[in-house]
Amino acid sequence: MSDNRVPGVAGSIARKDWIGFETIVRREFHRIVRIWAQTLLPPAVTATLYFVIFGSLIGKRIGAMGGYDYMQYIAPGLIMMSVITNSFGNVVSSFFGARFGKHIEELLVSPLPNWLIVLGYVTGGLVRGFLVGGCVTVVALFFTHLTVHHVGIIVLAVLLTSITFSLGGFINGVFAKNFDHISWFPTFILTPLTYLGGVFYSISLLPPWAQRASHLNPILYMVNSFRYGFLGVSDVDVTLSIAIMTALAAALFAVAVTLMNRGTGLRE
Repeated sequence: MSDNRVPGVAGSIARKDWIGFETIVRREFHRIVRIWAQTLLPPAVTATLYFVIFGSLIGKRIGAMGGYDYMQYIAPGLIMMSVITNSFGNVVSSFFGARFGKHIEELLVSPLPNWLIVLGYVTGGLVRGFLVGGCVTVVALFFTHLTVHHVGIIVLAVLLTSITFSLGGFINGVFAKNFDHISWFPTFILTPLTYLGGVFYSISLLPPWAQRASHLNPILYMVNSFRYGFLGVSDVDVTLSIAIMTALAAALFAVAVTLMNRGTGLRE
């Protein structure tokens, strides 16, 4: 009889965990859709401005890059840039909002394991990353033609990038003391790394020392792997890029779960 009860208990716990995880994801999804004018529309407008200014106006003077029209070359980078900023922004604002509003306690007192709480918020960031990436892709198609060289690389690059920066947003949300702190990292670290990550140029144009420095920027690998999926060109080895993104995502997930287990920023 005991042999029959143990699987039943395990199944009951698994169902409860799934319900808790699904609840977090559904809440995040409804939040994204409910305030679509703040979550989905601004990235599309910003991407339009980038294409008009950098693609149509400046791009004509630059000419081809990497064997492609400049606007076609920067399109994957602009899509990835929107995925990065919105995945990060969604989780940091949502998790810090839960801390600030004191309803994070509802999750902490639930039987939901900490790793699943982290995964729920990350999935929310992943959903927004994919939605925004889709919107910006549609905008890009109004300005240029996007070929698909390797669909698997495209999906994997977006998935790993969105997970990585969702976890980064979660960790930022853990340490943030006020609303100013949730904008500090994006302003002073994330934005510079993004602009210096090969979104608008090939690092082959840089002097040797700058090329070596660029290889320390993880966003370079994300942008170039995504660009390779569309155009088949990359400044870095794509296999190495996937390995770096996977390792970074795993490391940040371990850090996020450790912080939750320690109660960092949650018991103040």
